[in-house]
Parts: sequence; C-alpha cells; structure tokens
Amino acid sequence: MTTPNTLIFVDMPSDDPAAAAKFYAEVFGWRNDARPEGVYHRMVPGGNFINSDGSESTIGNLHLGIFDAANARPHPELSGVEPRTLTSDGRKPRIWILIGDDDTPERILSAAEERGATVLWRNHYWATFNGYNHAFRDPWGSEIVLWGKAGDNPSVPESFTRE
Repeated sequence: MTTPNTLIFVDMPSDDPAAAAKFYAEVFGWRNDARPEGVYHRMVPGGNFINSDGSESTIGNLHLGIFDAANARPHPELSGVEPRTLTSDGRKPRIWILIGDDDTPERILSAAEERGATVLWRNHYWATFNGYNHAFRDPWGSEIVLWGKAGDNPSVPESFTRE
C-alpha cells in the first residue's frame, strides 16, 4: 500500500437529526448542511487544518454527520434495518473536538449544558497528548471530548486532574 486509508468523517446517531444538527450548530458554530432535513445532516466546521508554522493548509477540516437512528442512511435497504433506536448502555465511540484558539471550554460546556447536554468532566490534563480535556454527553448519548492545546512546557493548573 502506498497511501493510507483515510478517515474522512464520523457519523453520530440521533432520534431527531434536525434537533441534533441545531445543537451542534449552536454549540460549535458549525454550518448545518441538511441532506435532506431530518434524515441526514452534515455538520461543516469550515476552514482548513493549520500547518505547523501557523498558516492554513489546503486540507479542509473534517465533517461530522448526524443520521436518523430509525433509518440510517446510506444503506441498500431503503426502509432501513434494525436496530432503529439509540444505544444507551456501555462504551461508545468518543468524538474529539479541538477547541478553537478564539473559544473556551467553559463557553462550549455551558452552551452544551444549556441545550440539554450532561457535562462528564472538566479540567483534566492528559500528558500523553499534552492537552487539557473536558467532556460532555449530548442529548442523544454521543460523548464529545474537548481537547485544548497545552503547548510547550505547560503550566497545568493545580485544580486540574492529571494523568
């Protein structure tokens, strides 16, 4: 193989894709691209990945999809297949979101909580990836982990948990 298989986007289930898309548009400022409304929503953060020198690359930021759990599209069966409900037990994939340089975890968590999310934790430093982490579960059960850049020689606040 000469080129890697590349992750292009992640889909999250919802029993109300339009409401979930509105949630993410309001919490993160992403564009809600309904395809069609209420069936599948592509959330578009806009912009491009940043190069190590701080300039904008030509690689667009990843998109996130929200699909209807009752009939997950695309699928060869037009009427969909089981299961048709959201999962509530056990571990699920977690989606990591890089906090923008002009945003804060406090604002994001507050906006998410005001719209029905549950804050899972705040103020944790993970040395393995040198980042400040915070997390919430959206009203449909998806877990979002916020990652903030700690930078060179981070000064981790005493109030943060660490690993």
